[in-house]
Amino acid sequence: MESTMTLTGNLGHDIELKKTKTGISTVTFRVATTPRIRTDDGWIDGSTTWTTVVCYRALAENIKKSVSKGDPVIVHGRIRTQSWQDDQGVCHERLVVEASGVGHDLNRGVAGFVKSYQGPNSYQGPEPPETPTAPTDETEIVEIEDLDEPIEELELAMAA
Repeated sequence: MESTMTLTGNLGHDIELKKTKTGISTVTFRVATTPRIRTDDGWIDGSTTWTTVVCYRALAENIKKSVSKGDPVIVHGRIRTQSWQDDQGVCHERLVVEASGVGHDLNRGVAGFVKSYQGPNSYQGPEPPETPTAPTDETEIVEIEDLDEPIEELELAMAA
């Protein structure tokens, strides 16, 4: 049985894409999560928890193109233990999240989406731009006062 978790927070630094010795793309980043605590005097920030996240392959490459320092993100993945030995021979361990999914936290803003180019056999359209662009704020708010009109007519009027 594997332990998974989902966390939301802010990206702690800009993403640096690296390659393993075998050529696999990888990124490691930290997510800051700070709870808001209600007191008698109002709201205050609690202690910040920093969580290390590792990503591989296409997810790592897409993260490099999509997020930057300070962005609100949602991360979902498996909890893993990383172990290493320092120069003095002391063994260390830390928990990390091996992400299976990362995205912008849409509770805190808007984001655009561009399908990844995976090669000539998987997607036949043109290669997407390097950086996705966020949608413009051209949403028109329409107040509907009279609901006696058929729905089709309202949809046609709003589309025009």
